[in-house]
Amino acid sequence: MTPPSTSQDLQAQQDARELQRFGYAQELLRSMGGFSNFAISFSIISILTGAVTLFDYGLQMGGPLEMTLGWPLATIGTLFVALSMAELCSALPTSGGTYHWSAELGGPTWAWFTALLNIVGLVAVLAGIDYGCAQFLTPILGLAGSTRSLLGIYGVILLSHGLINHFGIRWVARLNDLSVTVHIVGVLVLIGGLWIFAPKQPFSFLLSRTSSSSIHAPFAWLFMLGLLQAAWTYTGYDASAHVAEETIDPRRRAPWGIVLSVAVSGFFGYLLVLSLTCAIPSIHSVLNAKDGAGNPLPAVLAIVTSGLGQRAGSAVMLLAVAAMWFCGLSTVTSVSRIIFALARDKGLPFAAFWCRTNSRHQTPGAAIWFSVTVAFLALAYNAAYSVVTSLSVVACYLAYNIPVYLGWRRKGQWIDKRGPWNLSSHTNWINLLALVWTVFICAIMIMPPNALAGISLAIVLVVLYALHRFTGPHEIRKPAWAVAEEAPISQP
Repeated sequence: MTPPSTSQDLQAQQDARELQRFGYAQELLRSMGGFSNFAISFSIISILTGAVTLFDYGLQMGGPLEMTLGWPLATIGTLFVALSMAELCSALPTSGGTYHWSAELGGPTWAWFTALLNIVGLVAVLAGIDYGCAQFLTPILGLAGSTRSLLGIYGVILLSHGLINHFGIRWVARLNDLSVTVHIVGVLVLIGGLWIFAPKQPFSFLLSRTSSSSIHAPFAWLFMLGLLQAAWTYTGYDASAHVAEETIDPRRRAPWGIVLSVAVSGFFGYLLVLSLTCAIPSIHSVLNAKDGAGNPLPAVLAIVTSGLGQRAGSAVMLLAVAAMWFCGLSTVTSVSRIIFALARDKGLPFAAFWCRTNSRHQTPGAAIWFSVTVAFLALAYNAAYSVVTSLSVVACYLAYNIPVYLGWRRKGQWIDKRGPWNLSSHTNWINLLALVWTVFICAIMIMPPNALAGISLAIVLVVLYALHRFTGPHEIRKPAWAVAEEAPISQP
């Protein structure tokens, strides 16, 4: 006797029928709830990764004022982008996210560049995060000083992410749920310890306009360069859209996953950077701190060790390693889904292979292992680390905003077909502010001393243009808007 269907099963069946109206079969396992959808983007943002690893950079460029004003400024700008993306996600809740939105709103050329920029950006994020994780983990394991050991640990971390993603989205969802707890509890414990036990600067210190940068430029320019600390942190929140086909009721839950991941990260990240800044004994000492072996010590570890002791510093290092590992795990999930989506629409060579799914686990195995392999090769020579990390930000931001630009420019084409999660009459001005923020932050990211990111981006765009042969999903199925007109999608 067949057991009665639960409300979740019924919703999943309805979601699968809606996906068929877009021209796609339900090939991936749809089991993710709203919290797990939020958790995957929150884990990729990973405030314990971005805010901690680039704290030195922000402090060096803009001093305490960078932490006080820079983080909330970047958070607000990113929220405009997240809100704009969330509205598009509600209208088109499919794997591939940004790529699919660009295909519907701008055609195959826009879709091609969006997809490849998103893949390049996310693979670069994965390489940068997991390599950074290996750099933190290697000395803990007593293997510091050996490049071969570093690459070995890096490979093992990538392998662990590939295996977990291969064997099922349920494992990924559970681990990302745990990641949220690790991030929030870890941050709150660290903040509490700093405020209770560490010596603190007066609040006026938070408004200090100081810079320790070797760049000779006005403070305002150095402050803008320092925004990269937060900008690099706020990447990867498109993951909620990429797993929309694995989320139950994605028209509502995936958009909230995008927006809440940025909002919650912004709130807890701000508490963290303010607490760390108030506990700085002196800017010069933390920026020039050394460990017992004479190696440079990250500013955050110097602050925690100075205020709370050596054991607390070691605990923070382990917490950062855990956060980076969770971040890398989620990134593999995200990038593999956009590779799967592009291949499903015949946008890659050997597309039938790359969009293949595992019949038992219902995961895109080929795309997962492709992501992991390319990320490893990208940093087989560690000299490429600075290129990889800078390129990840620019490529991701452009991929996010191509569909936002197309939606803003062609709002008459789709505005009356928005999903249940929408910005109502505020769409136009929020889209415009999202575009302004993106142009601003991308311009900052490719200016000296970050010119290498601009050069890398130019090379990537030229290569993508030369390889462009994609005719778009419109060649193999009807546009989603046309399908929606023929059979309006119910909104329970």
